[in-house]
Amino acid sequence: MTAAFTFPGQGSQAVGMGKALAEAFPAARAVFDEVDAALGEKLTAIVWDGPAETLQLTENAQPALMAVSLATLRVLETEAGFSVGRDAAFVAGHSLGEYSALAAAGSLSISDTARLLRTRGLAMQKAVPVGAGAMAALIGLDYETAVAVAGEAAQGQVCQTANDNGGGQVVVSGDKAAVERALEIAKTKGAKRAMLLPVSAPFHCRLMQPAADVMTTALAGVTIRRPVSPLVSNVLAAPITDPDEIRRRLIEQVTGTVRWRESVAYMAGQGVTRFFEIGAGKVLSGLVKRISDGAVGISVAGPNDIVSARDALAAAQTA
Repeated sequence: MTAAFTFPGQGSQAVGMGKALAEAFPAARAVFDEVDAALGEKLTAIVWDGPAETLQLTENAQPALMAVSLATLRVLETEAGFSVGRDAAFVAGHSLGEYSALAAAGSLSISDTARLLRTRGLAMQKAVPVGAGAMAALIGLDYETAVAVAGEAAQGQVCQTANDNGGGQVVVSGDKAAVERALEIAKTKGAKRAMLLPVSAPFHCRLMQPAADVMTTALAGVTIRRPVSPLVSNVLAAPITDPDEIRRRLIEQVTGTVRWRESVAYMAGQGVTRFFEIGAGKVLSGLVKRISDGAVGISVAGPNDIVSARDALAAAQTA
C-alpha cells in the first residue's frame, strides 16, 4: 500500500464546511446526525451557518472538524470504494486530527470521538487563563534551531516547541512573555518571519497539564480498539496499534510536540507516495510536498473531490 489517510487539525475550520457533502450524500448526513446526537445539540447548525466566532471556539471546532473528516470518509467508502484497512498503509492526524484518524480506523466510535473532543476542547481552553499564554509561528528555521530559541526564551517560564510542521515551520507555545521573547530571538537566528498566532490558549506545552489530567479520566471511560491500519502517533512519529498505548499517547499529546514533519517523513520512508487529506482545508496537503520529495498530497474536502480521489487511489494501488 502506497497511500496514507491523514486528517486535519484546528485552524482548518470554515463556516459551511461539509454542507455540500451532507446535501449530496446520505452517508455524510448520517455522520453529522450521529455527532449532533452524541453531543445533545445541533453542532451542525454552527458548522454550516456560523457565526464564525462560535465555530472557532475550541470546544466546537474540534468535534466539528472530526465530523467533516468522517463524513468525507464515509462518502469515499460508499461512492469511491475506499477501505481504510485495505487501502491505507497508515492513518495519521494533526493534533485533534489524531482522534479523527482513530475513528476512521475503527479504533474509536464516532460518538465517543465527538464527546472526547468536546471534553478536550473545553479542558484545553480552561487550562490557562485567557491572555496568560500564547503561540507563535517561526518561519524559516529548522527544528533544532527552533528548540534552541524556545529554550533561550523560557528564562524560568514555559516556552516549548508545540508543532514541528515541516517546510521550515515550527510553532512554539507557552507563557505569553516567553513566547514574545522567542519572536525576537528567532529573528536574530535567521527566521524569515516570526508572528503570534490568533489562538485562545497555548496548546501542546506543559501549561496544558490540567487538560491532560482531564483527558486521562475521559479516555479511561471509552473503549479503544486496535485500528485496522496503524496510527502514526503525533508524539512518537512512529506507528502504534495497541489500545493501551494509544490511550497513553493521546494523553501525552496534550502537552507534547506534534511531530508532523517526522511523521510524514516516516510514512514516506515506508513507501507512501500519496497522502489523502480527508476533511476541511488543504493545510496538510501543502506540507507534504515540502517534507518529502516526490510525495503527493491529495485534498478531499467536497463532492467535486470524490472522483479525483478515487482515481488517485487507483493509481496508488497499482504503483
